[in-house]
Amino acid sequence: MASEHLPDGRVSRASLIIAAFSTIVEWYDFTLYLYFATTLSKVFFGGGEASLLATLAGFAIAYLMRPLGALVFGHLGDRMGRRFTLLVSMVVMTIAMLFLALLPTYAQIGAGAGWLLLLLRCIMGFAVGGEYTGVVAYLLEGAPPARRGFIASLAAAASEIGALLAVGVAAVTVHLTSSVQLSHWAWRIPFLVGAGLALIVWIARASMHESPEFERQRQAGTRPESPIWHVLKHHRIGIYRSFAISALGSITYYVGITYVPAFLSSARAMSERDALWLSTLAAAMVIAVTPVTGLIADKIGRKPVLMGLAASSAILPVTLFWMMANGSKSIVLVGALILAALAGGVSAVGAVATAEQFPGEGRLSGLALGATAATAIFGGLTPYVAQLLIDRTGWTMAPGAMIACVAVLVLPVFFLAPESAAKSR
Repeated sequence: MASEHLPDGRVSRASLIIAAFSTIVEWYDFTLYLYFATTLSKVFFGGGEASLLATLAGFAIAYLMRPLGALVFGHLGDRMGRRFTLLVSMVVMTIAMLFLALLPTYAQIGAGAGWLLLLLRCIMGFAVGGEYTGVVAYLLEGAPPARRGFIASLAAAASEIGALLAVGVAAVTVHLTSSVQLSHWAWRIPFLVGAGLALIVWIARASMHESPEFERQRQAGTRPESPIWHVLKHHRIGIYRSFAISALGSITYYVGITYVPAFLSSARAMSERDALWLSTLAAAMVIAVTPVTGLIADKIGRKPVLMGLAASSAILPVTLFWMMANGSKSIVLVGALILAALAGGVSAVGAVATAEQFPGEGRLSGLALGATAATAIFGGLTPYVAQLLIDRTGWTMAPGAMIACVAVLVLPVFFLAPESAAKSR
């Protein structure tokens, strides 16, 4: 089945659905680890403030492994096929999540437990590095040209579904067990669920068709021997543009959504419990906005949508963070949902627009050098920088200013870039 295609060269609807919604696993793990950070710090590092920092360091280190994973899996995808790399990355993710759920604890083997946890997080981050860009490239290449924006945007929506699933599984686990049971054994349950979910996705991916674009390259003999060198030599502008698009998408998401609960708690604008509920509503907003934005990008083009979202990101975030720091609960809600809508919109159009910066030859390697590199810089580190700026300056609008600065810097790139929708293949 892997080499079969529809008469017009596209992959089947089932293959597109499997690819689009398999990003659930990546964000399930991302959210689950942060949700259980306090518990994991006790289980693997013995508890205390230093233990929590070590646990969060595991998240940061794993995040920095993503660009390396993207380069390795990008090379595999450009040389051996999109389907192949998606199967291999999911195998690694399944094994890493299963081993994490079965790890011995600090009480059993001492400091070695923490080191094993960090090792598995690095392996997980490495595997995840090839996931999202591989899925986006596959969706772009397998979808009808007139629907590529909408279909690629589903990967971003599915990521948020994974986050909500993680919150739901974690909440049920916490509700049904005592704090003692949670620390002793119940924390393993959500990670076992994640490993099972990843295995199901792997089985589903095994039935996917190969990308018709990769099949074309294989038949024509145009696969580059060194995909990374190929895109560095022939598509440097595409790398810069995909970097700019992903930079805006990353900072709007990680500062405009992921960081918001911590911001609200530190600003004493909302309790921690209310802030987490707000995050759930923000995730729902992203799920609603992404396919709509994808449809609009198919209708009027990627460039005007990117320009509009970048202009909005340059103008609105400073005011929105002021509203959230000083307003009532309803005002806080409005501000957070607008930020979520901006982030969801950029993620939606950014998925297809970054992939369209490259021809099929070397596409995954180009995305690794551009989009994934930008995510590493403007993603995992920016919440820390935002909080540091607030602590040092006392200016609660600093996170909004960070988003605005990036938006202003990338606007000229979007303005000068040609429309990508018509030229991609």
